[in-house]
Amino acid sequence: MSSLRLPLLLLLLAPSPLQPSLLPQLDTPEVKATVARLILSALERATVFLEERLPELNLDGVVGFRVLQEQLKGIQEERAGDPLLRPLSLRVGRLAGRLVTLLHRSISYQKLSDPTYLREFQPTIQPGFWKLPHAWTRTNASMVYPTFEPEDSFSEDSSDRCLVQLLGTGPDRSLPCRLSDFCRTLMTRAGCSGYCLSHQLLYFLSARMMGCTKGLFLQSQHYMDLFCANMMDLNRRAEAAGYANPTQDIFMENIMLCGIGGFIDFYKLRWLEAILSWQKPREGCFGKPAPEDDRLSKATRYHQHFLSRVKRREKQFTDGCSAHNTAMAVGALGGFLYVLMEHPRAQGKALQSTPSLPSSS
Repeated sequence: MSSLRLPLLLLLLAPSPLQPSLLPQLDTPEVKATVARLILSALERATVFLEERLPELNLDGVVGFRVLQEQLKGIQEERAGDPLLRPLSLRVGRLAGRLVTLLHRSISYQKLSDPTYLREFQPTIQPGFWKLPHAWTRTNASMVYPTFEPEDSFSEDSSDRCLVQLLGTGPDRSLPCRLSDFCRTLMTRAGCSGYCLSHQLLYFLSARMMGCTKGLFLQSQHYMDLFCANMMDLNRRAEAAGYANPTQDIFMENIMLCGIGGFIDFYKLRWLEAILSWQKPREGCFGKPAPEDDRLSKATRYHQHFLSRVKRREKQFTDGCSAHNTAMAVGALGGFLYVLMEHPRAQGKALQSTPSLPSSS
């Protein structure tokens, strides 16, 4: 972020870092419009990064842009209420159309670079897979685990196998919504942290996207409540530790996934400010900060323990850009923009009653 834009955002938002500020509490149309423009500018620059690196990106680096495209579509389908926000709808429409073209092209590159992985997870980058929440809720701090397990025991391969089974995209082409005893145990295990925890949420979130409602999936909301409560706790730990790299990636992943799950309290103004400050102004991407920005204190390294695992299929570039970081950033920022533009008059008290949202499926 440029040195000119960050002070403006600080001036506009300016809540105490200890206060639980939420984006929908912005009640001045001019401020909403300004913040929306800041978010859109960040998303437009990230989309330039997507376009320039499209042949090199893996599927995990594309998912967040599909989530963003659905969020922009949701904004388009219901006109924003404040007159000052309506002109921004034109920019939203242009960006959404550009993403449709880029995401369609990305499938061709995925077929060349990793056809098996594409076959297994292609549903997650198909139009209409990601559906925005119909109602908002908040996390329940009483559901936070007393202790967290070390993430070293987490197997991304095992998690992927369970998702493939759920999606029904394995080599046996079985029906979707299947659940093995192994996956039941893995995806409901208590005490997970970091990517283990976010993959557990992703599993039940994907089941909801696909309409799986039998057996264990009758309890999907309970597990989503449980996992997002703990993801909120870990995000607060990351904030207390100064958002040290590499915790930024999982921090943004938690916001993106729990936001799609309908947890409004992940959209905090100070978290929006932090994410916008992490974007590389020239490249438009998100990733490894400059060395002078990544000095870790002993306390910071201690808090990193729960959030420091690196994604197995991560795509890092020589300029410090990260495909996964950028994908998670745009998915999180798209959620902020959706809440801001779709609910311009929503205040804190109204949100506590979980008002209905329009369907964008």
